[in-house]
This record gives sequence, structure tokens and C-alpha cells, in this order.
Amino acid sequence: MRGTNKPLIIGKDYKPTGTVPSIVLTNPRFAYNVGMVVRLASCYGIGQIWWTGDRVACDLKNKKKLPREERMKGYKDVQMIQFDRPLEQFQNVVPVAVELRPNSERLQDFIHPENAVYVFGPEDGSISSDVLSQCHRFLVIPVRHCLNLATAVATVLWDRAVKLNIGLSEPADYKMSSETRPEEIGLFNNV
Repeated sequence: MRGTNKPLIIGKDYKPTGTVPSIVLTNPRFAYNVGMVVRLASCYGIGQIWWTGDRVACDLKNKKKLPREERMKGYKDVQMIQFDRPLEQFQNVVPVAVELRPNSERLQDFIHPENAVYVFGPEDGSISSDVLSQCHRFLVIPVRHCLNLATAVATVLWDRAVKLNIGLSEPADYKMSSETRPEEIGLFNNV
């Protein structure tokens, strides 16, 4: 279903198969953060976004969109999967909990596994102990205050791309999107 005109959104009763790298959001509170994470996943070539809980739900019959993700054409390449036990759907992966814990590795020192599944907690809490018990590594973004969920995801994905040198070079046929082309958004109008 990837590459079609409609995103793949899988409901809770389906048993999907995980691909890496992926992002898991545990019980997110706000749909706009999930939508922004879908956008980030598209930008960084992450094929799946999983989320648990009932606080963010897609209306599978009507809307089929989350806030913000409909503004970007590339979001259709990201599978959006709402499923309460996502880590059970992966094989041979390294679940990485992004969480402030005594044994967390600092982001600047972290070596990203190529087969990572990044697990993020909700905007108003922490990752549950049952999910944490399934994680092999723990990562902290050392900042003065906690970050917004989408900002935390963006920070980790940028760090991953830089350290693994993923998607940072521009191939000869690279064509910048009009939504990011500086001259199209007026960035150089006063120069």
C-alpha cells in the first residue's frame, strides 16, 4: 500500500509486522504531535509510526488524516499503525527508550543501532514499565527542560541521520520540494 494516494492506517485489531527503523509513541496525548511525527518520519525515511492508547485515534472511515501530515506529500510513504503491543511485532531489533533514567545514554554519546525502534513516552508522562522492560537501550536528550514530543523525535532523528550519514547527500537528480525551496518561501527576497 506504500506509494499509493492514501496512507496506510492500521487499526488495533490488525496484527502488523514491524520494519526498521521505526518510531513508537506510547499513549500520545495530542493528534497534532502524531501528525508532526509522521511528517518527520517522511523527511528522514522512517517507514512506520506506531502509537498506543486511545487518546489519539484516526477515523478510518472518514478522515484518514492527522493534523499537519496532510500538508506533506511524502507522508503517504509512512505507515501509521495504532496498536497496543507494537514491540511484539518486531524481530531482531534494538528497542531504544527515549526516557530520563539513571542508566540512559546521553544523545551526544549515543551510537544509533541501524535496526533501532525508538520508543517515546506521552507528552504528559513517562513510558510505562511494561514497555520499558522490553527496551534494550535508554537514551536521554540532555536539555534543561523536557521537550515537546515532536521536538524530541526530530532531535533524535536528526542525530541519527548525522551520525549514520543517512540521507544527507543530495543525489544528482535531487529535486527540492517547493515547500522547502528557499526562494519559493521568500527567504532571499531582501538579499
